Amino acid sequence: MAVLATDFIVLNQRDNVATARRTLKGGTSVAVGDRRIQLRQTIPGGHKVALASIDAGKELLKYGQIIGFAKEDIEPGDWVHTHNVVLKSVGRDYGFCEEMTELPPLERDRDTFHGYARPGGAAGTRNYIAVLSSVNCSASVARYVADHFRSSDFKSDFANVDGVVAFTHKGGCSYDPNHGHELLQRVIAGMARHPNIGGYVLVGLGCEVNQIPGLVEKHHLDQLQDGEQAPTFLTIQQTGGVRKTVESAVKAVEKMLPEISAAKRTTQPVGKLALAMNCGGSDANSGISANPALGVASDELVRQGAASVFGETTEIYGAEHLLTRRAVTREVGEKLVSQIRWWEEHTALFGSTIDNNPSPGNKDGGLTTIFEKSLGAVAKAGQAPLAAVYDYAEPIEAKGLCFMDTPGNDPVSMTGLVSGGCNVGVFTTGRGSVYGCKPSPCIKVATNTPMYNWMEEDMDINAGTILDGTETVEQVGRRIYDKILAVAGGEKTKSELAGMGDEEFAPWMLGPTL
Repeated sequence: MAVLATDFIVLNQRDNVATARRTLKGGTSVAVGDRRIQLRQTIPGGHKVALASIDAGKELLKYGQIIGFAKEDIEPGDWVHTHNVVLKSVGRDYGFCEEMTELPPLERDRDTFHGYARPGGAAGTRNYIAVLSSVNCSASVARYVADHFRSSDFKSDFANVDGVVAFTHKGGCSYDPNHGHELLQRVIAGMARHPNIGGYVLVGLGCEVNQIPGLVEKHHLDQLQDGEQAPTFLTIQQTGGVRKTVESAVKAVEKMLPEISAAKRTTQPVGKLALAMNCGGSDANSGISANPALGVASDELVRQGAASVFGETTEIYGAEHLLTRRAVTREVGEKLVSQIRWWEEHTALFGSTIDNNPSPGNKDGGLTTIFEKSLGAVAKAGQAPLAAVYDYAEPIEAKGLCFMDTPGNDPVSMTGLVSGGCNVGVFTTGRGSVYGCKPSPCIKVATNTPMYNWMEEDMDINAGTILDGTETVEQVGRRIYDKILAVAGGEKTKSELAGMGDEEFAPWMLGPTL
C-alpha cells in the first residue's frame, strides 16, 4: 500500500527507499510516513532517498521488490541513484499460475462505443486507406500516392475516410530470409487486415526478397470475406516505372473511396476493442501514477471482454516473475520466460545485455536500474490474469490481458502491437513523448503535473493528480477508460490533432544486411 507523504512516497512497507515528490535540498528534515529523516544531499524530484542504513552489497527494495544493490554503504537520508547502486543477477521464482485469480465479474451491462463494423466481426475505430510498401525501394512511390490525397480536397467528398496513409520502411531486401523476413511479412499482412484500414494498395519494386506473390499466398491476402474491399497489388518494374505506378495506385485508391467513405459508425461492444499499452520517455513517477492508473483501465476493458496488450520485453526484465505467477496456464508463462531467454542470447551476440537500460532521460527522471523501470512498467498490466503471450506482430486472437514480444524502442514496439490488431492505444510518459500511431489513435497520459502543464498541447490526460493528492489511482484509471471509449468512437487525440503518426511505422528488423 503506497504511503503518499507530503515529501516522499513509500510504495511498500518492505521498501528501504522512498521517492521524492519534488526536489528537496540537502539538510532538510522531511517526513516519511511516521518518521523524520535528515537529507544528506539534495534529492531531485522523482529520485530516491534511503530510509535506513544499507550496507554495501545489500538489496535495495522498491515496490517490495529488488531494484538493485548498494555499491557502497548507504545511510538514511542519502540520495540513491546510479552513483551508489549496482545491478546483479537475481534468481526469480516464476511460480507459474500460483497467483492466477480472475477479476471480479462485471455486475452491469457491458459498455459500447461507436465504431466501424468490419467483415469477420471485427470493429474499427478509424477508417483509413493504406498504401503499403513491400520493400524500401517502393517507399517513395507509396509516399507520392499518399501525398496526392493529402494535397487534394478529397475529404470534402469523402468525409468518412480519415486519410490515405503510406506505410513505408527500410527493409524488404538484402537480408537473410531466415531472420527478419517472417516478421516483416507479419507486419505488412497485419496492417493490410487491420480493422482501422478500410482498403489498401500494396506496392513493391519487383526484384526484392520480399516478393508480393509470396506474401499474398502465405498470408492469404487474396482471400476476401464478404464486404471486404479488393486490394490492388503493384510492382514498379511490371507497371512501367515510378510515374505509371503512382498513377495506377492513385486510380486504385480513387476507386475505393466511395465505398470506404460510405461506412458509418454503429454501436459496437467494448469487447471488440484491442488496446495497445506502451510507455516511453518514462520517469520514476510512471510506476506510481500513470501506469497503475492505466492498469485500472486495462482491467476494466478485460472485464468488458476486450483484449489489452502490452509489450517491451526488455522493459519487463526483472519483473517477469510477477506475470508468470498469474499466467492462466504454465504454457503461457513458459512462453514469456522463453522470450526473456531469447533476448539474453540475442543481446549477447552484440556484446550487450538485456539490462542495458534505462535511457539517459529515464535516469534523469529518477529511474536507476532496469529492474526499477520494469517493475513500474508492469503496473500498467493491472491485476488481470495473463491470458496469452504472442510473438512480434502475431495476430491477437485472445481476449483478456496479453503480452507481445517487442523491443523497448517505442515505434518498433507499437508497430508490432498495432500490426497484431490493436485498434486503439494508450501511451504513458513522464518525460514528454509526442508519439502518434496511425492507423490507431494513441492517447498520451502524463505522469506528472508540471510536464502535463508544459506540454498540454500533446498530452491527453494528466495522471499527475495522483501525486498531487487530488485524485486516486482508481479515479484516474476511470478517466483513462472513459477516454479510450470516446477516442474509439471518433474523438481526436492530441497527436491526431497535431498530425502525428505518418512517420512512426517501424517494423522490427532482425538479421544481417547482406
